[in-house]
Amino acid sequence: MSSWNSVPLHVSYEVLGWLTFCCWSISFYPQVIMNYRRKSVVGLNFDFVLLNLTKHSSYLFYNASLYFSPTVQKQYRNKFGQKEMIPVAANDVAFSSHAVLLTAISLFQIAIYDRGNQKVSKIAWAIVSAAWLVAAVCFFITLFTHHWLWLLYVFNIIQVCMTCVKYIPQAVMNYRRKSTTGWSIGNILLDFSGSVGNYTQMVMQSIDQGSLTNFYGNIGKLLLSLVSVFFDILFIIQHYVLYRHKKGPNSKAPLEAEMAKSATDRPVAQNV
Repeated sequence: MSSWNSVPLHVSYEVLGWLTFCCWSISFYPQVIMNYRRKSVVGLNFDFVLLNLTKHSSYLFYNASLYFSPTVQKQYRNKFGQKEMIPVAANDVAFSSHAVLLTAISLFQIAIYDRGNQKVSKIAWAIVSAAWLVAAVCFFITLFTHHWLWLLYVFNIIQVCMTCVKYIPQAVMNYRRKSTTGWSIGNILLDFSGSVGNYTQMVMQSIDQGSLTNFYGNIGKLLLSLVSVFFDILFIIQHYVLYRHKKGPNSKAPLEAEMAKSATDRPVAQNV
């Protein structure tokens, strides 16, 4: 059974892990609160939310199984070494559980609030359907082979793929609208902080163990941090540099104009 060699590194690892959990978990609330106050989800890309739910559901299955299952842990140590530490912490499981819940709430808001003319694209539905079909097939294969660690890697690959593609629809939407209105920058700033903290946490464990196993043994967690940081920087540039709103007496934000157009279109449709 592996253990920490340095008490200060261990304490720092745990503290940073829960700080990361707080940043990542709180990052969901600015968008949910914004949607609630506006009673509108115009400006929030629906593909992003759907892909995000698939991503976090896959990540939850991976984290919870590797953290709680003795069978999976045994298979992990048989593969990477009996002295290697399990690369999933309690804060990883807590974050994944919370993320699934808050993303589901965002989907519920999409169902009940003003959506304008936005909808989930066929491409997003196809990606999500393909991901869950692959997961289902691999699950039934594992029922016979009992290679549960392999199944976790499948879910890890799914969550990595979702992480790589989920931000693209929102970034493209911001570009086309030349605006980030309706997309919470608070979400991005907190997500950026959590991603940096998550990567630093992995570095601490690697230094303590004198090994890089926790990086390639949990490539999903590593790529989650790096990909998130890349897109967070992109969104920060879009919000603060490229599409800064110049508020004036005669100016109207693109989102307000879109909502106003949606409101004026309804009576016309009724009269016709």
